[in-house]
Amino acid sequence: MTAPEALRLADGRLAALAWGDASAPTWLALHGWLDNAASFSRLAPPLVERLGIRLVALDFAGHGHSSPPPGAADVALWDYCHDVLDVMEALGLERTTLLGHSMGAGVACLLAAAMPERVAALRLIDGLGVLTTEAAEAPTQLRKGLGAHRRPVSRAPRYPDEESAVAARVAGGVTPIDAETARPLVRRNLAEEGDGHLRLRTDPRLLRASPVRFTPEQATAMLAAIRCPVLCVEGETGILGERERAQRARAAVGDLQRRVLPGGHHLHLEPDRVAAVAEAIVAGQA
Repeated sequence: MTAPEALRLADGRLAALAWGDASAPTWLALHGWLDNAASFSRLAPPLVERLGIRLVALDFAGHGHSSPPPGAADVALWDYCHDVLDVMEALGLERTTLLGHSMGAGVACLLAAAMPERVAALRLIDGLGVLTTEAAEAPTQLRKGLGAHRRPVSRAPRYPDEESAVAARVAGGVTPIDAETARPLVRRNLAEEGDGHLRLRTDPRLLRASPVRFTPEQATAMLAAIRCPVLCVEGETGILGERERAQRARAAVGDLQRRVLPGGHHLHLEPDRVAAVAEAIVAGQA
């Protein structure tokens, strides 16, 4: 398959990668926190070939090649729903299937709950719903967010070469990831500076603690409001499993298929796991 097409959408504010014929039915792919559109670079080709679709993977604001959010305000998770809607408008999509990983899965769930007429189906990878804070902990969460906002923003990390950047991602990732899995993400996230060093494109503000989160009850209500079919493909060593939050999330969704496959949180990007993830998604369309 040919290399993906690079897109600039929403008046150039948002970047994306597209695989497949522009006339084919379009799915939108939504990546995880601090990742980017290259998250789907290994999964997109088999899905496009087998399902006859066009897959457009966007860089959320402040990620990858997209512009940072305007102003000094922090970005709330639900703000990314506007990125999805802006891309849908740019592509002329009234309704689409959303393929989301991790944070992108959370964004997809929120949009499907709030605007069910815009979402035909959800295909989620190691993510279901959103992170929550108990109501009693809301003041503590707000304190964290306010404090983080008032501290100076750290400068983006710099590296002498790509291998150093990949090694840093492997060593400092929130979830375990190996170098070969991380490489496409890191490569898309690097910008060359005048002295030959590489810096991360990621907006440093994304590292700040969220001042406000949904409560568990609100998150459950969002999942219960989803009316489209949902397929959740989980990694055996991913972030869901049989944890209480994951069990509660799955129980709230009315039309849910669950597939648990060997692999970690980024199983759709792990070279030896991609085929199984693609097979699960194709089978879910039957």
